[in-house]
Amino acid sequence: MSAGEGDTRTSPFGEEAPVPSAAPAAQTGIVSSGNGSGGPLVRVRQLVKHFPLTRGIIIQHKIGAVRAVDGISFDIERGETLGLVGETGCGKSTTARLIMRLLEATSGEIDFEGKDITRLKGAALKAVRREVQMIFQDPYSSLNPRKTIGSIIGEPFAIHGMLPDRGERKQAVQKLMESVGLNPEHYNRYPHEFSGGQRQRIGVARALALNPKLLIADEPVSALDVSIQAQVLNLLRDLQRRLGLTVVFIAHDLSVVRHMCDRVAVMYLGKVVEIGPGDALYDFPRHPYTAALLAAVPVADPTRRGEERRPLGGDVPSPANPPSACRFHTRCPKAQPLCSEQEPLLEDKDSGTMVACHFPLTRDELAGMGVRSAR
Repeated sequence: MSAGEGDTRTSPFGEEAPVPSAAPAAQTGIVSSGNGSGGPLVRVRQLVKHFPLTRGIIIQHKIGAVRAVDGISFDIERGETLGLVGETGCGKSTTARLIMRLLEATSGEIDFEGKDITRLKGAALKAVRREVQMIFQDPYSSLNPRKTIGSIIGEPFAIHGMLPDRGERKQAVQKLMESVGLNPEHYNRYPHEFSGGQRQRIGVARALALNPKLLIADEPVSALDVSIQAQVLNLLRDLQRRLGLTVVFIAHDLSVVRHMCDRVAVMYLGKVVEIGPGDALYDFPRHPYTAALLAAVPVADPTRRGEERRPLGGDVPSPANPPSACRFHTRCPKAQPLCSEQEPLLEDKDSGTMVACHFPLTRDELAGMGVRSAR
Protein backbone atom coordinates (compact mmCIF):
# COMPACT_ATOMS: atom_id res chain seq x y z
CA MET A 1 0.00 0.00 0.00
CA SER A 2 1.91 3.02 -1.20
CA ALA A 3 1.06 6.68 -1.06
CA GLY A 4 -0.41 8.23 -4.16
CA GLU A 5 1.74 9.57 -6.95
CA GLY A 6 0.87 13.21 -6.26
CA ASP A 7 3.27 15.56 -4.54
CA THR A 8 1.00 16.76 -1.73
CA ARG A 9 -0.06 15.37 1.62
CA THR A 10 -3.59 16.23 2.69
CA SER A 11 -4.45 16.75 6.35
CA PRO A 12 -7.71 15.36 7.80
CA PHE A 13 -9.06 18.93 7.55
CA GLY A 14 -8.59 19.23 3.78
CA GLU A 15 -5.32 21.20 3.85
CA GLU A 16 -2.47 20.17 1.56
CA ALA A 17 1.26 20.01 2.24
CA PRO A 18 4.21 18.67 0.21
CA VAL A 19 4.92 14.97 0.61
CA PRO A 20 7.61 12.81 -1.03
CA SER A 21 6.76 9.99 -3.37
CA ALA A 22 6.46 6.47 -1.97
CA ALA A 23 9.44 4.16 -1.89
CA PRO A 24 9.86 1.92 -4.93
CA ALA A 25 8.46 -1.58 -4.52
CA ALA A 26 11.83 -3.16 -5.24
CA GLN A 27 13.47 -1.62 -2.15
CA THR A 28 14.95 -4.29 0.12
CA GLY A 29 16.88 -4.63 3.31
CA ILE A 30 18.19 -1.68 5.27
CA VAL A 31 19.67 0.26 2.35
CA SER A 32 18.02 3.57 1.49
CA SER A 33 16.13 3.61 -1.79
CA GLY A 34 17.78 6.83 -2.91
CA ASN A 35 14.48 8.14 -4.24
CA GLY A 36 15.50 11.77 -3.94
CA SER A 37 13.32 12.43 -0.90
CA GLY A 38 16.22 13.00 1.50
CA GLY A 39 16.56 9.38 2.62
CA PRO A 40 14.31 7.15 4.72
CA LEU A 41 11.88 8.68 7.17
CA VAL A 42 13.09 6.34 9.93
CA ARG A 43 16.41 4.52 10.35
CA VAL A 44 16.75 1.85 13.03
CA ARG A 45 20.29 0.65 13.75
CA GLN A 46 21.27 -2.18 16.13
CA LEU A 47 18.24 -1.51 18.34
CA VAL A 48 18.24 -3.43 21.63
CA LYS A 49 15.69 -3.65 24.44
CA HIS A 50 16.36 -5.96 27.40
CA PHE A 51 13.92 -6.13 30.30
CA PRO A 52 15.80 -6.99 33.52
CA LEU A 53 14.82 -10.01 35.61
CA THR A 54 15.28 -9.39 39.33
CA ARG A 55 15.10 -11.37 42.55
CA GLY A 56 14.31 -10.07 46.00
CA ILE A 57 11.79 -7.66 47.51
CA ILE A 58 13.62 -5.02 49.50
CA ILE A 59 17.03 -5.49 47.90
CA GLN A 60 16.66 -6.57 44.30
CA HIS A 61 19.39 -8.30 42.35
CA LYS A 62 19.45 -8.63 38.60
CA ILE A 63 19.59 -12.31 37.65
CA GLY A 64 19.05 -12.03 33.91
CA ALA A 65 17.17 -10.22 31.17
CA VAL A 66 14.39 -10.82 28.68
CA ARG A 67 15.88 -10.03 25.29
CA ALA A 68 12.72 -8.68 23.69
CA VAL A 69 14.57 -6.88 20.87
CA ASP A 70 18.18 -7.82 20.29
CA GLY A 71 20.05 -5.85 17.65
CA ILE A 72 17.69 -5.17 14.74
CA SER A 73 18.27 -2.76 11.85
CA PHE A 74 15.92 -1.57 9.11
CA ASP A 75 14.71 1.54 7.27
CA ILE A 76 11.19 2.86 6.83
CA GLU A 77 10.88 4.71 3.54
CA ARG A 78 8.66 7.77 3.13
CA GLY A 79 5.16 6.94 1.98
CA GLU A 80 5.48 3.16 2.29
CA THR A 81 3.79 0.61 4.53
CA LEU A 82 6.20 -1.70 6.36
CA GLY A 83 4.74 -4.85 7.88
CA LEU A 84 6.14 -6.53 11.00
CA VAL A 85 5.11 -10.18 11.41
CA GLY A 86 6.02 -13.06 13.69
CA GLU A 87 4.76 -15.19 16.52
CA THR A 88 3.60 -13.76 19.84
CA GLY A 89 6.60 -12.67 21.88
CA CYS A 90 8.94 -12.08 18.93
CA GLY A 91 9.34 -8.36 19.71
CA LYS A 92 7.00 -6.69 17.21
CA SER A 93 5.09 -4.51 19.67
CA THR A 94 8.23 -3.74 21.66
CA THR A 95 9.86 -2.48 18.46
CA ALA A 96 6.84 -0.24 17.80
CA ARG A 97 6.96 1.18 21.32
CA LEU A 98 10.67 1.85 21.00
CA ILE A 99 10.11 3.82 17.79
CA MET A 100 7.30 5.72 19.54
CA ARG A 101 9.63 6.32 22.51
CA LEU A 102 7.09 4.80 24.86
CA LEU A 103 9.99 2.57 25.98
CA GLU A 104 13.63 3.52 26.48
CA ALA A 105 16.05 1.52 24.34
CA THR A 106 18.83 -0.40 26.08
CA SER A 107 21.14 0.50 23.19
CA GLY A 108 21.04 1.29 19.50
CA GLU A 109 19.84 4.25 17.49
CA ILE A 110 16.54 5.47 16.05
CA ASP A 111 16.76 8.30 13.52
CA PHE A 112 13.62 10.21 12.52
CA GLU A 113 14.07 12.53 9.54
CA GLY A 114 17.84 12.34 9.99
CA LYS A 115 17.80 13.19 13.71
CA ASP A 116 18.64 10.74 16.49
CA ILE A 117 15.60 10.59 18.79
CA THR A 118 16.76 7.68 20.95
CA ARG A 119 17.61 9.83 23.99
CA LEU A 120 15.39 12.87 23.47
CA LYS A 121 13.51 14.21 26.47
CA GLY A 122 11.14 17.00 27.38
CA ALA A 123 10.07 19.52 24.74
CA ALA A 124 12.22 17.92 22.03
CA LEU A 125 10.54 14.53 22.51
CA LYS A 126 7.11 16.16 22.63
CA ALA A 127 7.78 17.80 19.26
CA VAL A 128 8.69 14.42 17.71
CA ARG A 129 5.50 12.83 19.04
CA ARG A 130 3.46 15.27 17.01
CA GLU A 131 4.90 13.54 13.94
CA VAL A 132 4.65 9.92 15.18
CA GLN A 133 1.34 8.51 16.35
CA MET A 134 0.08 5.04 17.22
CA ILE A 135 -3.12 3.00 16.90
CA PHE A 136 -3.20 0.55 19.78
CA GLN A 137 -4.23 -3.08 19.62
CA ASP A 138 -7.13 -3.09 22.08
CA PRO A 139 -9.87 -0.54 21.26
CA TYR A 140 -11.50 -1.25 24.63
CA SER A 141 -8.59 -0.41 26.97
CA SER A 142 -6.98 2.34 24.86
CA LEU A 143 -9.90 4.76 25.37
CA ASN A 144 -10.64 6.50 28.68
CA PRO A 145 -14.16 5.36 29.68
CA ARG A 146 -14.72 8.55 31.71
CA LYS A 147 -14.24 10.91 28.78
CA THR A 148 -16.50 11.68 25.85
CA ILE A 149 -15.39 10.88 22.31
CA GLY A 150 -15.03 14.58 21.57
CA SER A 151 -12.66 14.97 24.52
CA ILE A 152 -10.63 11.86 23.58
CA ILE A 153 -10.09 12.83 19.94
CA GLY A 154 -9.45 16.46 20.88
CA GLU A 155 -6.92 15.66 23.61
CA PRO A 156 -3.87 15.81 21.26
CA PHE A 157 -4.82 19.41 20.43
CA ALA A 158 -4.90 20.28 24.14
CA ILE A 159 -1.59 18.55 24.90
CA HIS A 160 0.23 20.35 22.09
CA GLY A 161 -1.44 23.73 22.59
CA MET A 162 -3.32 23.71 19.29
CA LEU A 163 -6.79 25.09 18.54
CA PRO A 164 -7.36 26.78 21.93
CA ASP A 165 -10.78 28.04 20.82
CA ARG A 166 -13.42 25.50 21.91
CA GLY A 167 -15.56 26.03 18.83
CA GLU A 168 -12.66 25.50 16.43
CA ARG A 169 -11.54 22.39 18.31
CA LYS A 170 -15.03 20.89 18.26
CA GLN A 171 -15.30 21.56 14.53
CA ALA A 172 -11.90 19.92 13.90
CA VAL A 173 -12.85 16.85 15.97
CA GLN A 174 -16.13 16.45 14.12
CA LYS A 175 -14.29 16.60 10.78
CA LEU A 176 -11.96 13.88 12.04
CA MET A 177 -14.92 11.76 13.10
CA GLU A 178 -16.48 12.16 9.68
CA SER A 179 -13.20 11.27 7.93
CA VAL A 180 -13.08 7.87 9.69
CA GLY A 181 -16.75 7.04 9.15
CA LEU A 182 -18.20 8.14 12.49
CA ASN A 183 -21.28 10.30 12.93
CA PRO A 184 -20.17 13.80 14.07
CA GLU A 185 -23.39 14.08 16.07
CA HIS A 186 -22.00 11.44 18.48
CA TYR A 187 -19.42 13.95 19.75
CA ASN A 188 -20.71 13.80 23.36
CA ARG A 189 -21.09 10.02 23.62
CA TYR A 190 -18.89 7.77 25.74
CA PRO A 191 -16.77 4.80 24.56
CA HIS A 192 -19.12 2.17 26.01
CA GLU A 193 -21.82 3.38 23.63
CA PHE A 194 -19.84 2.25 20.56
CA SER A 195 -19.08 -1.13 19.03
CA GLY A 196 -15.55 -2.54 18.82
CA GLY A 197 -15.09 -1.41 15.23
CA GLN A 198 -16.34 2.07 16.03
CA ARG A 199 -13.97 2.31 18.99
CA GLN A 200 -11.05 1.44 16.77
CA ARG A 201 -12.16 4.18 14.37
CA ILE A 202 -12.05 6.56 17.34
CA GLY A 203 -8.47 5.46 17.96
CA VAL A 204 -7.64 6.10 14.30
CA ALA A 205 -9.18 9.59 14.47
CA ARG A 206 -7.17 10.43 17.59
CA ALA A 207 -3.95 9.23 15.93
CA LEU A 208 -4.63 11.39 12.85
CA ALA A 209 -5.52 14.56 14.78
CA LEU A 210 -2.04 16.10 14.53
CA ASN A 211 -1.52 15.07 10.89
CA PRO A 212 1.50 12.83 11.67
CA LYS A 213 4.12 11.69 9.19
CA LEU A 214 4.45 8.20 10.70
CA LEU A 215 1.54 6.06 11.87
CA ILE A 216 2.19 2.84 13.81
CA ALA A 217 -0.70 0.37 13.76
CA ASP A 218 -0.13 -2.32 16.40
CA GLU A 219 -2.39 -5.21 15.39
CA PRO A 220 -5.30 -2.81 14.84
CA VAL A 221 -7.83 -5.50 13.86
CA SER A 222 -6.85 -8.52 15.98
CA ALA A 223 -9.42 -7.70 18.68
CA LEU A 224 -12.25 -7.18 16.19
CA ASP A 225 -14.80 -9.52 14.62
CA VAL A 226 -13.94 -10.80 11.16
CA SER A 227 -16.90 -8.91 9.69
CA ILE A 228 -15.48 -5.63 11.03
CA GLN A 229 -11.82 -6.20 10.21
CA ALA A 230 -12.19 -5.53 6.47
CA GLN A 231 -13.91 -2.20 7.17
CA VAL A 232 -11.06 -0.97 9.40
CA LEU A 233 -8.38 -2.23 6.99
CA ASN A 234 -10.01 -0.50 4.03
CA LEU A 235 -10.26 2.67 6.10
CA LEU A 236 -6.53 2.55 6.86
CA ARG A 237 -5.68 1.96 3.19
CA ASP A 238 -7.82 4.89 2.10
CA LEU A 239 -6.39 7.24 4.74
CA GLN A 240 -2.81 6.22 3.94
CA ARG A 241 -3.27 7.00 0.27
CA ARG A 242 -5.26 10.18 0.82
CA LEU A 243 -3.04 11.69 3.55
CA GLY A 244 0.33 10.41 2.29
CA LEU A 245 1.13 8.61 5.54
CA THR A 246 4.06 6.33 6.24
CA VAL A 247 2.76 3.29 8.13
CA VAL A 248 4.25 0.52 10.27
CA PHE A 249 1.67 -2.26 10.28
CA ILE A 250 1.99 -5.05 12.87
CA ALA A 251 -0.11 -8.20 12.50
CA HIS A 252 -0.24 -11.97 12.88
CA ASP A 253 -2.40 -12.55 9.81
CA LEU A 254 -0.05 -12.92 6.85
CA SER A 255 -2.90 -12.54 4.36
CA VAL A 256 -3.73 -9.14 5.83
CA VAL A 257 -0.06 -8.11 5.74
CA ARG A 258 0.22 -9.05 2.06
CA HIS A 259 -2.89 -6.99 1.33
CA MET A 260 -1.68 -3.94 3.26
CA CYS A 261 2.11 -3.70 3.01
CA ASP A 262 4.78 -2.73 0.47
CA ARG A 263 7.59 -4.39 2.43
CA VAL A 264 7.57 -7.05 5.15
CA ALA A 265 9.99 -7.78 7.99
CA VAL A 266 9.74 -11.19 9.69
CA MET A 267 10.83 -11.32 13.35
CA TYR A 268 11.77 -14.28 15.52
CA LEU A 269 12.89 -14.00 19.16
CA GLY A 270 13.88 -10.36 18.90
CA LYS A 271 15.69 -10.67 15.56
CA VAL A 272 14.73 -9.76 11.98
CA VAL A 273 15.27 -13.00 10.02
CA GLU A 274 13.98 -11.84 6.61
CA ILE A 275 13.00 -8.50 5.10
CA GLY A 276 12.06 -7.37 1.62
CA PRO A 277 9.28 -6.36 -0.76
CA GLY A 278 6.02 -8.14 -0.05
CA ASP A 279 5.73 -9.74 -3.49
CA ALA A 280 9.27 -11.15 -3.38
CA LEU A 281 8.94 -12.44 0.16
CA TYR A 282 5.59 -14.17 -0.43
CA ASP A 283 6.57 -15.59 -3.83
CA PHE A 284 9.96 -16.95 -2.77
CA PRO A 285 10.57 -16.94 1.02
CA ARG A 286 14.12 -18.06 1.75
CA HIS A 287 14.14 -18.37 5.54
CA PRO A 288 12.65 -21.62 6.94
CA TYR A 289 10.70 -19.67 9.56
CA THR A 290 9.08 -17.42 6.95
CA ALA A 291 8.18 -20.49 4.90
CA ALA A 292 6.68 -22.19 7.97
CA LEU A 293 4.49 -19.15 8.66
CA LEU A 294 3.25 -19.10 5.06
CA ALA A 295 2.65 -22.87 5.02
CA ALA A 296 0.44 -22.53 8.11
CA VAL A 297 -1.91 -20.03 6.45
CA PRO A 298 -5.24 -21.75 5.66
CA VAL A 299 -6.18 -21.65 1.97
CA ALA A 300 -9.78 -21.89 0.74
CA ASP A 301 -8.95 -24.23 -2.15
CA PRO A 302 -10.75 -27.62 -2.41
CA THR A 303 -8.09 -28.92 -4.81
CA ARG A 304 -5.52 -28.78 -2.00
CA ARG A 305 -7.58 -30.88 0.40
CA GLY A 306 -5.55 -33.72 1.81
CA GLU A 307 -2.18 -32.10 1.12
CA GLU A 308 0.39 -32.86 3.78
CA ARG A 309 1.59 -29.96 5.90
CA ARG A 310 4.73 -29.96 7.98
CA PRO A 311 4.18 -27.77 11.03
CA LEU A 312 7.15 -26.55 13.05
CA GLY A 313 8.18 -28.83 15.87
CA GLY A 314 9.02 -27.82 19.40
CA ASP A 315 8.12 -24.73 21.39
CA VAL A 316 9.35 -21.18 21.01
CA PRO A 317 12.44 -20.81 23.25
CA SER A 318 12.37 -18.32 26.09
CA PRO A 319 13.62 -14.84 25.18
CA ALA A 320 15.33 -14.83 28.58
CA ASN A 321 17.53 -17.71 27.42
CA PRO A 322 17.56 -17.75 23.61
CA PRO A 323 19.53 -20.36 21.65
CA SER A 324 23.08 -19.52 20.65
CA ALA A 325 23.98 -18.20 17.19
CA CYS A 326 20.91 -18.68 14.94
CA ARG A 327 17.94 -18.54 17.28
CA PHE A 328 15.81 -20.66 15.01
CA HIS A 329 18.17 -23.64 14.81
CA THR A 330 16.38 -25.58 17.60
CA ARG A 331 13.25 -25.79 15.41
CA CYS A 332 14.71 -25.58 11.92
CA PRO A 333 14.40 -28.61 9.61
CA LYS A 334 17.65 -27.62 7.83
CA ALA A 335 19.77 -26.97 10.93
CA GLN A 336 23.46 -27.85 10.69
CA PRO A 337 26.26 -27.61 13.30
CA LEU A 338 27.24 -24.22 11.85
CA CYS A 339 23.81 -22.81 12.82
CA SER A 340 24.52 -23.23 16.54
CA GLU A 341 28.05 -21.85 16.27
CA GLN A 342 27.85 -18.76 14.05
CA GLU A 343 25.05 -16.20 13.88
CA PRO A 344 23.89 -15.57 10.30
CA LEU A 345 23.73 -11.98 9.06
CA LEU A 346 21.05 -10.41 6.88
CA GLU A 347 22.31 -10.88 3.33
CA ASP A 348 20.93 -10.68 -0.17
CA LYS A 349 20.37 -14.24 -1.45
CA ASP A 350 19.49 -13.24 -5.03
CA SER A 351 15.76 -13.58 -4.42
CA GLY A 352 14.83 -9.94 -3.76
CA THR A 353 14.91 -10.23 0.05
CA MET A 354 17.55 -9.97 2.78
CA VAL A 355 17.78 -13.26 4.72
CA ALA A 356 19.58 -14.24 7.93
CA CYS A 357 20.18 -17.92 7.16
CA HIS A 358 23.26 -20.03 6.41
CA PHE A 359 21.22 -22.50 4.32
CA PRO A 360 18.30 -20.65 2.65
CA LEU A 361 15.48 -22.69 1.15
CA THR A 362 15.23 -23.62 -2.51
CA ARG A 363 12.02 -23.65 -4.53
CA ASP A 364 11.82 -27.45 -4.40
CA GLU A 365 12.11 -27.39 -0.62
CA LEU A 366 9.41 -24.74 -0.40
CA ALA A 367 7.06 -26.81 -2.53
CA GLY A 368 7.69 -29.77 -0.23
CA MET A 369 6.64 -27.65 2.75
CA GLY A 370 3.32 -26.82 1.09
CA VAL A 371 4.08 -23.17 0.28
CA ARG A 372 1.82 -22.54 -2.70
CA SER A 373 3.70 -19.53 -4.09
CA ALA A 374 6.81 -21.66 -4.63
CA ARG A 375 5.04 -23.90 -7.14
